[in-house]
Order: sequence, then structure tokens, then C-alpha cells
Amino acid sequence: MGQVPPPTGACTEDEEDVVVAADAIATPAPDAGDPELAVQQRKGKRKKKKRRRRRKRPTEQEVAARRSVLRWACPGREAVGDHEAGDVGRRRPRVAVELHAHSAFSDGSLSPADLVERAHRNGVKVLALTDHDTMAGVPEAVEAAKQYPIRIIPGVEISAVHSPSGDEMSAEEPVHILAYYGAWGPAKPQELERFLAIIRDGRYARAKQMLQKLKDLGMPMKLEDVCKIAGNGVAPGRLHVARAMVDAGYVENLRQAFSRGSEPNGKSVVQLVCRTGGVAVLAHPWALKNPAAVVKDLKAAGLHGIEVYRSDGKVSGLSDLADTYNLLKLGGSDFHGRDDKEEPDVGSVDLPVLAVLNFLEACIFFCQCGSQWRA
Repeated sequence: MGQVPPPTGACTEDEEDVVVAADAIATPAPDAGDPELAVQQRKGKRKKKKRRRRRKRPTEQEVAARRSVLRWACPGREAVGDHEAGDVGRRRPRVAVELHAHSAFSDGSLSPADLVERAHRNGVKVLALTDHDTMAGVPEAVEAAKQYPIRIIPGVEISAVHSPSGDEMSAEEPVHILAYYGAWGPAKPQELERFLAIIRDGRYARAKQMLQKLKDLGMPMKLEDVCKIAGNGVAPGRLHVARAMVDAGYVENLRQAFSRGSEPNGKSVVQLVCRTGGVAVLAHPWALKNPAAVVKDLKAAGLHGIEVYRSDGKVSGLSDLADTYNLLKLGGSDFHGRDDKEEPDVGSVDLPVLAVLNFLEACIFFCQCGSQWRA
């Protein structure tokens, strides 16, 4: 492959030499009696030399991984995206991937079709739709993706609670488990859907029961307010009721509001994902009070990976934690399509191509064909 011409406004190495030489001619020689000026000029030359250092060349393994991912994501169009990634021979190979995004089927603002279209505009080649506690939007996303060189991974973000060993009720906290499935979906779709329906229906029912009990105790609140805290399309849980109690001034903090309930346990969720043929990944562990304890418990239940990469880079402590328990290192934008300039866009998380390949191989995506999700 021939070298890609430098972008407009960029300098080639020869041009940089000319710029440096011209700058040296234009710069008068330092006054021999002014050592401070001489030191400043030497520092300036060192900075210019640093700018001329070449980027680290990609390894053969990285280049091969990129080809493999594109071959799976864009069958027959493996070359698609080369111009987007730049000169693969000089830059670290990359494939734009989005593994954490929501649609209007839960608390996102875009329809699955619009989400797919936006992902395509951003150059995404692999998109996982991970709505909260539902996979109802996956068929629409798969159908929409037929128009573009983009592959859909059926997924779901399951709400749960981490309950540590013992009776330390104050240490209980909500966790979210991302479940990813092969092209044909869950191995036991009825079992998974029953479980998700129980979560959705149960949370609404429990929220109503809790609000009635709180009303009897002189702490009246409206279900609409709790649902607003939960977000559009998200079934309210104990955490949202507790936050409503704090907002209403009935309690001082969440710990004071919590009491043990019947939320699904994180371990049981991970076991369900494994039992239904999925890959279980802990979402946004940086938001947890004690991620190490949570990861340790969920790993024992069969956890496959954790989110490590964010739009602002890799979380080093979590990367080390993933290494400790031999977990996949993943990440995603957690895109919702809110009217928020600070929200990361679809495909904004820079996942190393080797991490993407490891994830796909873990899902055994490369040897899957035929699908109930793909018409």
C-alpha cells in the first residue's frame, strides 16, 4: 500500500527540516555574554526534535487483528475504513467499535435505527445495543444495519445489586452487568426474557409498595417523581426511591434510606448470562465504592470482563484489576443521545484493536452464522 499523502497543513519530514533550518537562519546568534538566552534556545531546539520523532509502528499482530475484525464486521468489504484509520503502516491500527449504547427502548433518545445511522456516520463498524433490562430494540437495529457496513451485537444492560458476604447491609450497592450475545441471540431466549420481565415488572411493583409504606409512615411521594429520577423507559428501583427520599428531605443520605429488598443479585445475573450463552461484563466499575470486592465476587460467578476504557482514556487502576483476575478489558461511551455537550458520542472510546479481537473471540463470533436476529 502506497503512503497516504500528509493532510493539508501538515509538514513532511523534508519540509520540517526546511522549517528548522529557516528558523535557525532567522534566529540571531545568542549573545556570548547572555548564557540564559543560549539555554533557552537549546531547549527550543530539543522541543523541535521531539516533534519530529516518528510514531511507534504497529505490530504485525495489531495489523492482523484489524484485518480480522473488519473481515467479520464487513464481510466482503474488508478494505472499508482504511482511509478513516489513516496509513495503517504508520499508525496504530484502529477499528471504531461501540459496545455500550442505549436507544429509546430504554432511556436513550434515539430509535435503534437512528442510533445505527449515527454510529455509521461516526465510522463505527461494530455496535452493541445495550438497553436497560430489555432486548426489544435489537431486531430494529439489525434491520437498519443492513444498509451500512456495520455489525450489530445483541446486548442488554441488566440492573442488579451487589450483596457482599455477611450482613453488611450498608455495603450493598447497585451494579450493572452488560450481557453480549452472538448473532443469533441468547441460547435460551425465553429464560432470559422471563428474567428481564421479572426485573422490569418487579421493580414497578416494588416501587409502588415502597411508596405506599412510606406514605403510611408520613413520607408521601409520587411514583412519577421516582420514575423521573430513574429516567425515561427505566423501571424504578430501590435506589431511585431512596434518591427521591433524599430529594424530599425525608432522609439525609442514601445509606439511611436503603433496606434489603428483592433486587436481583449480581452473581445470579452473571450466572444467568453465562447460562444463556452470553459474555458478562461489569459496566462502569469506576462508579463503585469498592470495585475490587465486587469484581472478585462476580469473577467467582463467571464474570468475563470489565469496562476499563472511557472516552477520556484508560482507567489504570481498573486495568490492573482486570489483569489480576484475567478479565477482558472493554469499554464504551454509554451513549444515550441526551442534549448534553459533555456526553461522549457513539464510537468515541478508543478500544485497542487487540482488545476488540479478544472480545469477539471470547464470544465465538467468528464461527457463528445464521441468526434469529438477522433476517
